[in-house]
Amino acid sequence: MATMKKVLAQDIKKFQKEIWKHYRAHGRHDMLWRKTTNPYRIAVSEIMLQQTQVARVTEKYGLFIKKFPTFMALARATLAEVLTMWQGLGYNRRALSLKKLAETVMREYKGKLPHEPEELVKLPGIGAATAGSIAAFAFNHPSLFIETNIRRVFIHFFFSRSKKVSDDAIMRLVMQMVDLKNPREWYFALMDYGTMLAAQAKENPNRKSAHYVKQKPFIGSDRQVRGKIVALLVKHRSLTAQATAKEIREPRERIEKILAQLKKEGFVRCIGKSFRIVS
Repeated sequence: MATMKKVLAQDIKKFQKEIWKHYRAHGRHDMLWRKTTNPYRIAVSEIMLQQTQVARVTEKYGLFIKKFPTFMALARATLAEVLTMWQGLGYNRRALSLKKLAETVMREYKGKLPHEPEELVKLPGIGAATAGSIAAFAFNHPSLFIETNIRRVFIHFFFSRSKKVSDDAIMRLVMQMVDLKNPREWYFALMDYGTMLAAQAKENPNRKSAHYVKQKPFIGSDRQVRGKIVALLVKHRSLTAQATAKEIREPRERIEKILAQLKKEGFVRCIGKSFRIVS
């Protein structure tokens, strides 16, 4: 695993100065979710951004918020309605988790999102990193978290000659350098610097991460077929496995296997031979 030389106070100040300088000049201040501290809107944006590019989230975020402006509105919506608005973002599990999150917040927290990362992480669809980011962006809580752009920044500055950099090593630096007075914008600044590095670097610094996994091709994958099945069921309301297989031109055995998984996850239910989105 990678080792790192001791980071001096002067190194920390130099690093922070560089990050803030870039943010003031090139920060992405126009993002809709950066113009609010509304906990619901922050939660929606963070779950959307988990595995989807910013440009695509930008297209869908405002429309989603307009359709479902509060936890209550989202909790009361049908899953089909939520999936309809989610189309184009991919990874439909997040839409299901987001609806379950809204239901949980309404049922167990009287409609108010908890402040603490330790409580947020208990909610559907929220892991440690998302809990930390929501706490920072919605409540300006000096939480500690790492996501792909933050990881890229720290590897670039402090592990440039290392291999297999652990998140534990990075987290120690995140802890040292977080802006306790303004963690919200500090993390925005780190993410924007990481985005800049991704665009300019010849080689992605995150390849040096011990946690780096090369993404599998999307075309032809079960993930692509899952998305097609969900879109069909949202459109047609009810289809048999045979009709679904014919519509998307895939072997019936493959469709039946994926439908069984979608049923297990709570996306669909079976009535006779037909499948439909859970209402």
